[in-house]
Amino acid sequence: MALYAIGDVQGCDAELGRLLETLNFSPHRDHLWFVGDLVNRGPASLEVLRRIRALGDAATVTLGNHDLHLLAVAFGCSRLKSDDTLTPILKAPDRDALLEWLAQRPVLAEDRSLNLCLVHGGLSPQWDVPVARACARELEQALRSQPEKLFKHMYGDKPDRWDESLEGAERLRYIVNCFTRLRYVDEHGRLELHAKGSPRKGQRAALIPWFEAPGARWRGTRIVFGHWSTLGFFQNADVIGLDTGCVWGGSLTALRLDVPAAAPTQVGCQGSGTGD
Repeated sequence: MALYAIGDVQGCDAELGRLLETLNFSPHRDHLWFVGDLVNRGPASLEVLRRIRALGDAATVTLGNHDLHLLAVAFGCSRLKSDDTLTPILKAPDRDALLEWLAQRPVLAEDRSLNLCLVHGGLSPQWDVPVARACARELEQALRSQPEKLFKHMYGDKPDRWDESLEGAERLRYIVNCFTRLRYVDEHGRLELHAKGSPRKGQRAALIPWFEAPGARWRGTRIVFGHWSTLGFFQNADVIGLDTGCVWGGSLTALRLDVPAAAPTQVGCQGSGTGD
C-alpha cells in the first residue's frame, strides 16, 4: 500500500483526476492524505467533494480555511464573498450529504508508524504534539456539536499567542487560526496571520516561518501541511509543504510518504482561480 499526500486542490477537479491517473492510484490498494482546502477559487469544488467523499476510507482529509468558510456559509454564520466559487455546492441536490461528510473531517491526522502528522496550516510553537492533538479534538468536537456557536465567533486574529488558560471562543479561535491560517510567527511566537509572501522573496525580517520558530515544542514529528502557495513545494527534516498553487496556475503536487526520499509528482494547472 502506498501513502500519498496531496496539496491544496481548491476546486481543481480535472487536475486532481490527472494526478491520480499519473500516480496509478487505486482506492483498493493505496491511501491519500489531503492537506485541506478542497474547495473554493477553482471551478469544480462540487466535483472535488464528490470525488474525494466517494473514496471512503482510502482518503484522509484535514480541514482548511476555505473548507471551514464553506461550512460557516452553509450554517448561515458567514456570507459568500465576491470571489467565492461555492454556490454549486450550496445548490447541489446532495448538498446536505456532502456538507455533513465535510464537517466530520479532522483538523489533524497522524500516522504514528511513520511519525507523520497532517494539518492544513501549521502548529503553534508553544504546542507539543500531544497538546496539538488535544486542541484538534476540542475543535472537532465543537464543530460537530455546536457548529453555529463555533462559526459565529471563529473569525478574527486575536488572541495571537497560546495560553493554556484561554477559554471559550478565544481558545477555539486561536486553535482554528493555527490549524488553518498559520504561515508566520514573530520572534515572540505570536501568530502573524496576514503575511502571505515567500520567505525567499524579501518577507519582513521580523517574521519567521512557523516551522522555523526557535524552540518549537512540536519538533520530533514531521508535519505535512499546505496553505502556502508562495512557499511552494518544501521539505526538510521537520516539515513537508505541498501547496504549489494549482488554482493560481502552478501545479498540483503529490508526495509518497512511505518511501524515503521519494520525489514529488506534479501535474500542471490551468490557473482559473479568482480573488486573493
